[in-house]
Amino acid sequence: MEPSRAQERSQLLELAGEIRRSAWDLAVEVVEEGLRDDLVPSLDRLDSLSRLDDIPTFIGALGREIAQSEESGFRHGGALATLAREHAREREALGFAPREVVTEFLLLRRVLWRFLAPRRASLDTGDVRTLERRLDETIDRLVVECVGAYFDRATTELADRARRDALTGLLNHQAFSEELELELERARRYRRDLSVVFCDVDRFKQINDTLGHLEGDRVLERIAASLREITRGSDFAGRLGGDEFAVCLVETDLESGHAFVRRLERHVAELSDADVIPQGVAISAGVAHFPVDGSTVAELLRRADARLYDEKRSRHA
Repeated sequence: MEPSRAQERSQLLELAGEIRRSAWDLAVEVVEEGLRDDLVPSLDRLDSLSRLDDIPTFIGALGREIAQSEESGFRHGGALATLAREHAREREALGFAPREVVTEFLLLRRVLWRFLAPRRASLDTGDVRTLERRLDETIDRLVVECVGAYFDRATTELADRARRDALTGLLNHQAFSEELELELERARRYRRDLSVVFCDVDRFKQINDTLGHLEGDRVLERIAASLREITRGSDFAGRLGGDEFAVCLVETDLESGHAFVRRLERHVAELSDADVIPQGVAISAGVAHFPVDGSTVAELLRRADARLYDEKRSRHA
């Protein structure tokens, strides 16, 4: 008499229980396989616990997945898929190459098949086929999740890099304008203040001509670092081109915008006094306030730029 579906289900549940109870030993086997013949080189520089990481928990979850009914199997975005992506990210943070993490999953398949081999004889033929299919499909999908985790991170990094100025790491002109437009929309909707600071380096051409472009680049990098240091988490800065920078100060009135400029000027002066940047390097800045000075990105930047040059003229009058 062929076993009933209930009996088949019971046998799969029993196997799943064995896998979960043996999760630690199976994880150790995976690590040993990875160390053998240097299949996963990065394992060699980790201590024993770091080598295992969350593999025992992962194997336990895999055992539960194998025992699931057809309707409730592996789901993209489910618990096991999430665990696979987290494992891949954690391994990457430890310096593992994508190939090494994929190899770990393939070694896991090998170890599980070795574990299940002596138990296959006691299973119905239908159970064996079900087990083979679920194990292979699950491991294959885990590899896809792993690769997906790397792809998502790489895509996010590339997208962010495309928005950044290569020299300073600040937002580039386009990205700054886009972010400023979003903040302006929020300021309009909630009737909040917003200030824009526009600044540049005084006599920057002279720095390039007398000290060289490498020194000029170093000055720009240091000023960009100063902007990052003194802005709040809600604010953002960008390099608009050459020696020109802009800062969006969220929920900031004109007076507070001027206070920000004074802090920046002091910061740059301290860098100059400490010979971090050439002696005498200074900045000029102008501030524009929404909604008083303009209601669009272009209007606010023009107003702040005009005030920057007013400041330069008054300083050198």
